[in-house]
Amino acid sequence: MAKRRRLETPSSADLDRIEAEFRRETSQGGPGRGLAPIAQVAADSATQAHAEDVDARASRAKSEADAARLHAAEESGLLMVEIPLEEINEVAMIRDRMVMSEEQMQEMRYSIAAHGLRMPIEVFELDRPGDTGHRYGLLSGYRRLLAVKGLYELTEAEKYARIRAIIRPRADADAAFVSMVEENEVRAELSHFERGRIAVIAGQQGAFANTEDAVNKLFASGSKAKRSKVRSFALIFEELGDMLEFPEGLTEKRGLRLSTALRHGAEASLRKVLSDHLPSNADEEWTVIEPVILSFEKGETDKSRGGRPRSNPMKHGWIDSKTIRTSSGITIRRATDSKGHILRFEGRGIDNDIMDSLMLEIQALLEK
Repeated sequence: MAKRRRLETPSSADLDRIEAEFRRETSQGGPGRGLAPIAQVAADSATQAHAEDVDARASRAKSEADAARLHAAEESGLLMVEIPLEEINEVAMIRDRMVMSEEQMQEMRYSIAAHGLRMPIEVFELDRPGDTGHRYGLLSGYRRLLAVKGLYELTEAEKYARIRAIIRPRADADAAFVSMVEENEVRAELSHFERGRIAVIAGQQGAFANTEDAVNKLFASGSKAKRSKVRSFALIFEELGDMLEFPEGLTEKRGLRLSTALRHGAEASLRKVLSDHLPSNADEEWTVIEPVILSFEKGETDKSRGGRPRSNPMKHGWIDSKTIRTSSGITIRRATDSKGHILRFEGRGIDNDIMDSLMLEIQALLEK
């Protein structure tokens, strides 16, 4: 029978020697020292994967933030882009500018050719591009766009085939008209007739309630006197816009005299003399119409209407301390009651449109 070997508890020295041998056999050096080889490989892979995940996430977060900023800039109309000329419809809105000096346009073309386009145009995206290929409508920069188009037609250079533009958010029609008028009021003074014309057109296109509303909002920063003049020239456009050959040549004084005659019923007489003559310039046109204006200024009746002249024309002006009668026959009476002041308008010339305009005028007068 074999003799059993007696086991002995290892001493501290034995344990230290065993541990030293284990470490010597499994040590790989560097990070993870003391781990088994497979454990070290797994640790290194996990560390590298973790580092890659952090970098990837940071890169992805940066890209998403950049995309969000770009989208926000585009939505706010802060992004400048280059747009092919053929994609822009310059008449998507009726322009307030009627006449542009060829000399000024030539100067602008020279400036753009020498120094480039320093200020981008502004456009808005069209609802329906349609068959024309237009994707954008012009909001501001009409002359700059025409100048670049002119350079492209003259040179056929590729650099003029596109134009720098800012895509503005789609605005309501009234805001678009206001932006256009403000640009031209600052950069190129509009003529009196152009101001009146755009007010009428803006009202007719439904951007404003009527012409009166258009004048008040388009020229809100102007004085009451300026808005009154715009209304006078708006009347000229409404009644004679299709007959006048040189309306932009009307000075302020001439235009106010003409609008006064129109308010006194001179439209038919003026249209007749204008249809019988073909003036070659603004002064000749004024020579044709001034005699008609003078006749109404002197209180003469319009002979083309027939009938006998009034022997005792109705008095106008202040009738008493509370009553005014206008030259068109409308009577305005003032009264008071327990609730406040009352204005009463009488006469066949009063209708809903005029009352709407009066309400807007009163509102503008009483606004702070």
